[in-house]
Amino acid sequence: MSTVLDVSRLRKDFPILERTVRGDRPLVYLDSAATSQKPSAVLDAERAYYETSNAAVHRGAHQLAEEATDAYESARAAIAGFVGARAEDIVFTKNATESLNLAAYAFSNATAKAAQGGVVDPRLVLTPESSVVVTEMEHHANLIPWQELCAKTGAQLRWIGLTEDGRLDTDQMSVIDETTAVVSIVHQSNILGTINPVRSIMDRARDVGALGVVDACQSIPHMRVNVDDLGADLVTWSGHKMLGPTGIGLLWGRSEVLNSLPPFLTGGSMIESVTMEGSTFAPPPQRFEAGVPMVAQAVGLEAAVRYLDSVGIESIEQHEHDLTAYALATLSQMPGVRIIGPESTVDRGSAISFVVDGLHPHDVGQVLDDRGVAVRVGHHCAWPTCRRYQVPATTRLSTYLYNDTDDIDAAAAGIRAAQEFFGVA
Repeated sequence: MSTVLDVSRLRKDFPILERTVRGDRPLVYLDSAATSQKPSAVLDAERAYYETSNAAVHRGAHQLAEEATDAYESARAAIAGFVGARAEDIVFTKNATESLNLAAYAFSNATAKAAQGGVVDPRLVLTPESSVVVTEMEHHANLIPWQELCAKTGAQLRWIGLTEDGRLDTDQMSVIDETTAVVSIVHQSNILGTINPVRSIMDRARDVGALGVVDACQSIPHMRVNVDDLGADLVTWSGHKMLGPTGIGLLWGRSEVLNSLPPFLTGGSMIESVTMEGSTFAPPPQRFEAGVPMVAQAVGLEAAVRYLDSVGIESIEQHEHDLTAYALATLSQMPGVRIIGPESTVDRGSAISFVVDGLHPHDVGQVLDDRGVAVRVGHHCAWPTCRRYQVPATTRLSTYLYNDTDDIDAAAAGIRAAQEFFGVA
């Protein structure tokens, strides 16, 4: 059951929110879609690991190595539990971008090995007759790796377009057909806020024999997500957007799919046997965790998911839903302000992009920054989406559990100040 969040109390858990910026103005942080702030529990967990148990994991016969390994694998289990997964199906990477590249390179490496007569999972082999399907709202991290894969293999890149109100154009689902090898889509758009019907799209991918990939960077931090329920074969997300440290990402995969993927990075820790003539590789997840892993970051991320659980992810989701409704209503009533993306809270997250008539988004962002309000400006690593809506960039505000309506009011006041300063009010 969700409960009303005590934001004023929660804010005390985040040391950075106590600071001032730009001439002693209180910080109003509205850029959590880019990266979230970190509670003391996360900062303390990382520091405690370094102070008490720092060692290389999965190697060494001393107590510190044992403690570090236990901490690392405990983190894997806790994070897996947060998304309804088994620990052995969770791979640690350095960010979601690396996770998506791991997936794309698996197809590329398998295709190259098959061309040399090697034995690989045929689902991973692409030809010029194959297709890869994405959407027009993808973050560059879920677009460029697939562009590169198609360039290497000759496969065709296809995409599902967008409607005027920021939704997927369901009339274009036919691009997923018998030629499709992989469908990779975002769960919740980082620029439009749209929450996509990933289960139905993944089911369609499965019907034609394609593997399904979901970018869940913007959804897992903000709502209850069970990765198995998404219907995908692979799901990626990052730690730093869910109160955790930077430098750690996640890849979940169905066991049989992970077992079929060739490695992305090779070297120490991911091997089974090595001779001068060749090597064999460890089973997942170790197969995909070459080198010394990000142990402290994993420990910090475990603290983050425990913090989210203590607050209640359902309560966070309801809080953000209400705050998004307030922000949409506030912005839509402002003369000269136009929202890019869904204007209702139906199937919508808390990232809200907008443009102000007569002003470049960078100018809006600068005035907001001068007033202590931190937002994101630019194309948000979603250039094709901006082109679809014929805007060079947008200003984006994005909330989290530590925001309230006062923060939205501060942003609105900053937008009005920008209009007045530049004479477009």
